Amino acid sequence: MIRICLDKTLEKYKVCRYELAKRTGIQYQIIDNYYKNKVKRYDSFVLERICIALDCRLDEIIELAKK
Repeated sequence: MIRICLDKTLEKYKVCRYELAKRTGIQYQIIDNYYKNKVKRYDSFVLERICIALDCRLDEIIELAKK
């Protein structure tokens, strides 16, 4: 099972969801859905923008959770 761990990543980089939305140009609600792991289909554009805004790798945002 793939899990978005944006909550941990934002805490690590000390960035709030609102600030991330501003940096990426992505609506706050979309960022919030990723933050709360409510996304069923992952948009590569959104993930790329998040990685660029935080200057991080994709594996810092997505993890493979064992059942």
